Formats: sequence, structure tokens, C-alpha cells
Amino acid sequence: MDFNMKKLASDAGIFFTRAVQFTEEKFGQAERTELDAHFENLLARADSTKNWTEKILRQTEVLLQPNPSARVEEFLYEKLDRKVPSRVTNGELLAQYMAEAASELGPTTPYGKTLIKVAEAEKRLGAAERAFIHTASINFLTPLRNFLEGDWKTISKERRLLQNRRLDLDACKARLKKAKAAEAKATCEGDTVPDFQETRPRNYILSASASALWNDEVDKAEQELRVAQTEFDRQAEVTRLLLEGISSTHVNHLRCLHEFVESQTTYYAQCYRHMLDLQKQLGSSQGAIFPGTFVGTTEPASPPLSSTSPTTAAATMPVGPSVAGLAPPGEAALRLEEVNPPASGTRKARVLYDYEAADSSELALLADELITVYSLPGMDPDWLIGERGNKKGKVPVTYLELLS
Repeated sequence: MDFNMKKLASDAGIFFTRAVQFTEEKFGQAERTELDAHFENLLARADSTKNWTEKILRQTEVLLQPNPSARVEEFLYEKLDRKVPSRVTNGELLAQYMAEAASELGPTTPYGKTLIKVAEAEKRLGAAERAFIHTASINFLTPLRNFLEGDWKTISKERRLLQNRRLDLDACKARLKKAKAAEAKATCEGDTVPDFQETRPRNYILSASASALWNDEVDKAEQELRVAQTEFDRQAEVTRLLLEGISSTHVNHLRCLHEFVESQTTYYAQCYRHMLDLQKQLGSSQGAIFPGTFVGTTEPASPPLSSTSPTTAAATMPVGPSVAGLAPPGEAALRLEEVNPPASGTRKARVLYDYEAADSSELALLADELITVYSLPGMDPDWLIGERGNKKGKVPVTYLELLS
């Protein structure tokens, strides 16, 4: 019990000394031991690494799991050392709804068959997303989290210990400085030879005793300063080695970043293949359902920022090739007046928004008007031939809504 009380009193004294030294430094009443410039650069680099690692980690978690409630749930499971339950991705949930809709609305109908095909594609997309999240969490998030929860905590602990060692060192320097000043004052008073007829001898004896006491105090302060300096140098070296290890951390994070990009590339490549297969399936079935469907995109694109000005539309929407694009490669360009509708017939189309012809081979369009359109063999699938009265020219598919 006595030992514990002594240790408690000693710790309290050390804490009070550090607090006094820290306060005096803040008010500019005490000197402070400054670290060298290289050490300060290492500290700044470590702080910057920690801050940006936290931001990248948080934003990557948002990318992989946009739902904040789900992220909080996963965080609690990790803190409780429990396995995170499997969660259905949005693509898999959409596939489930589409499959159920097809079953209820009729799986043999054209709509039901298409729902089933899209549901299978969405299911594959969801599985690819799940694999990407799993791979990114292991290869990228886990190393970043390990640095923040492991290496950085060790660095922070050693930095706090170095700060305490510096406060102890500066407190010893201040104590030695005060002791030397008091010793010098006592020595000056002791060197004066007393007049025993006018001054009491007792004052001279007390002055000599005080000088001897201050000599002992100076010796003690110097010894404490040497010990504090040794401990400070040792702790500074330990902290320096840890801070220099940040370079290895950067190398490790660079490798993890490459793996993250690789997994993301694989994920988007899989998504592209799945959607390309789905597009081919829907394209073949669309031809059977809508025999008159033309080659090219039939869904309307998003309108430009201003659909009232033909000039703005021409500036913001894509401009097609010249008249030479109507003819197959290696043949002469066809003249519009020589172009006739194909045997398969024509279709009506509604213009979605204004379009200003770029040259004489194109047909200017006005929003909501109806025109006759058809395609020619070898023609760019993004363009059709449009007719309005006796006027004829190329029109972009993205500006049209095919009606029949």
C-alpha cells in the first residue's frame, strides 16, 4: 500500500511539473526544445498520410455501400467481432422483382419473356457487384484500416511519449537555470568578508551554508538533466524510425491501390459483357416482336439544355457524317434525289426536339412534327433518311421517336 501511494504521489508530481512547463510555454514564459527540420517534416508527412487515408477509406466505403444505415450496421458487427450477414445487392433485388413480375403477368408473353431475360442479366450484375465489393474490401479497405488501427496508433503513442520526454527535459533545463542563478547569488553574498564589530557572524555562516546547499542543488539538477536528455534522445530515435516507416506504408498502399483498380476494371468488364449479351438477346427478340424495327437506337435520348433554339441544339447534339456516309465503302456517294424508299417500306417518326441541319445532306427538324423515315443498306445505324413533303435528308435517330 505504501509503495502504491509513493508511486501515485510521484506520478502526480511529474504530471504537475509537465503541466506547469506546458502552460509556461504557451504563455511564452519558458524555453522549448525544438526538433530538427527533418523530424518536423516527418511529422507533417505522417499527419498528412493519416488524414488522407481516413478520407479515402470513408469515401471508398461510401462507393461500395451507399446506404449509411448498412454501413453503420457493418461497423457494429466488426466492433463486436461478429460475422457480417450476407446482404442482397440492388441488382439482385431488382432481378427478384422482375422474375416475380414475369411469373404473375405471364412468362410466355413477350413482356414476361423480356422480364425474365433482364432479370437474369440483373442477377449476374448483382453477383459481379458482390464479388467486387468483397475483393475491394479485402485488398484495399482492410490494409488502410489496419494502418489506421495499428501502425498509426503506435506512432501516436510514441509521439505522446516523446512530448512528455521533451517536457521533462525542458523542465530540468529550467530547474538547472534557476539553481545556477540562486547559486551565483548566494556565492556573491558569501564572498563578502563580514565586519564582526558591526555585523553578526551568524549571517555570514548562514550565507555560506546556503551557498553549499545551492551547490548540491545544481549538481542534482545537472544529473537529472543528463538523465532527461538521454531519455529524450532515445525516444526521439524510436519515434523517428516509426515515422520513416511511413515510406513503406506508401508502398503498401500503392500496391493495394493497383489491386483495387484491377478489381474495378474486372467488375466493369463483366458488367459490359452481361449487358452486351442482354442487348443481343433483346435485339433478336425485338425483331420477332416488331418486324418493322429499324437498325439503330430507337429510344429517345435526353433532350439538350435548350430545346427551343435550333442553334443551341446543333451546338450540343452530335453531328453526323456527310452524304458519303450513305454509300457503302468503296462506292461513290449517293445523291439524295436518287435515293428511293426500300422495298420493306417506311415508318412514321415524331421529332423529339429541334435540330438544325449541318449541311445540305441533312434535314432540319422541328419538335413534335411527324416525318417519314427509312434506312438503307450499309447506312450508319445512327442515321436515317427523313422525308417531309418534297424535302429529303439525313436525320439523327436520337432525335426521333419511331411510331409505326
